[in-house]
Amino acid sequence: MIEFYFHATPNSMKVAVLLQELQLPFTLKPIDIFKGEQHADAFTAINPNAKVPAIVDGDVTVFDSHAILLYLAGKHRVFVPEDGVAYASMLSWLQLVATGLSPFSGQAIHFLHYAPEQLPYAINRYVKEVARHYAVLDERLGQVRYLSGDSYTIADMALWGWAASAGYVFGADGLAAYPHVQRFMDDMAARPAVQRALDMKAAHTFKADLDEQSRKAMFPQNEDA
Repeated sequence: MIEFYFHATPNSMKVAVLLQELQLPFTLKPIDIFKGEQHADAFTAINPNAKVPAIVDGDVTVFDSHAILLYLAGKHRVFVPEDGVAYASMLSWLQLVATGLSPFSGQAIHFLHYAPEQLPYAINRYVKEVARHYAVLDERLGQVRYLSGDSYTIADMALWGWAASAGYVFGADGLAAYPHVQRFMDDMAARPAVQRALDMKAAHTFKADLDEQSRKAMFPQNEDA
């Protein structure tokens, strides 16, 4: 049975949706990153980078959300297009989320909500880049139902993970400026696997206070500054 190391983060939720779509049995292993559990020796033996998510599938260990998506979808031969052209498109959009939307969203959220001081340049830089990526995604989803075309793939699960947190970047406006992304998110919300993933998230309580302990756990590099 798969062991799924999880915190209620966008990257973990991508994997949660895929596991629910596959309807695979798994054991959930909550990792409270605000308490520093990601730095425990038992977990860094699984992911030396001390980040969630990670999975152990028998004698196979995989960390990084997109590596897990590719591994599981490839192993079970679902949610990846068989056609070469569509597969290349899926990879391109998957990586746009991995190398663009994901890190810029993470940094925008950090400087908006977690940084000890407001840095206007950093906030402007990262929020504007998040907005630019959503504009690219919105144009794409105005042309096709899913990122790779007609087929629902792991690229869509990856986008959902971060787009579900868009309000942490754009505030109350959320995805209002990106109607095609919002349409996509409405479609995703209707999927039973997404609903089950959200129920799983709601069933687990993690520490939420960003106190000194949490800052050291989340941003240990700052302790050397």
